[in-house]
Amino acid sequence: MTEHTEEKEESLFAALPMAEQERMIEAVLFASAEPVTIKELQARMPHGSDPAEAMVYLRRRYQGRGVQVMKIGDAYAMRTAADLGYLMQKETVEVRKLSRAAIETLAIIAYQQPVTRAEIEEIRGVSVSRGTVDQLLELEWIRFGRRKMTPGRPVTFVVTETFLDHFGLENARDLPGLKELRSAGLLENRPPMGLMPQVGDGEDEPEATEGQSELFED
Repeated sequence: MTEHTEEKEESLFAALPMAEQERMIEAVLFASAEPVTIKELQARMPHGSDPAEAMVYLRRRYQGRGVQVMKIGDAYAMRTAADLGYLMQKETVEVRKLSRAAIETLAIIAYQQPVTRAEIEEIRGVSVSRGTVDQLLELEWIRFGRRKMTPGRPVTFVVTETFLDHFGLENARDLPGLKELRSAGLLENRPPMGLMPQVGDGEDEPEATEGQSELFED
């Protein structure tokens, strides 16, 4: 009798309507200030739920709406549609501007990650001050990556999901290519950018080439 009851309960949970699952993850995303992963949704929802499948339907339902469900790294969040961002300008408070050094350093990290301080300095042609790196770390736009297996085992830097979220990117592969940067005037009077990969100008390359993992340690 007990086994029969347990089987019945399992089947009831598994039969949770997909529309109800959509409502659940919609409520969680709406109330969360930070992006939420599928694993976190799974832990919150009733047994038998399939948040990954429900997310597909929810994202489809929000397509073309003023608010969209965006994928940010491995997580999801509700964000204003990119083409309506201008409506929020009056609500945006600009606390401070990044210095040119900080912008260049951030760009190099985004395109070259994982990258060491020495490699950043080689690309920029000038030294990177501690204050510049500290500012980017404070903003949580970059973080420390794995140490490189070279003499001194220098630490590397990579961009964070906070950086991706701020600029509306799913991952670093969505960064504009050199053509877009040139058309926006962002390459004028800039140091040589020959080491930057031409994101978006060709086929995607794997995140790590064969044997590259041997150069780093966790």
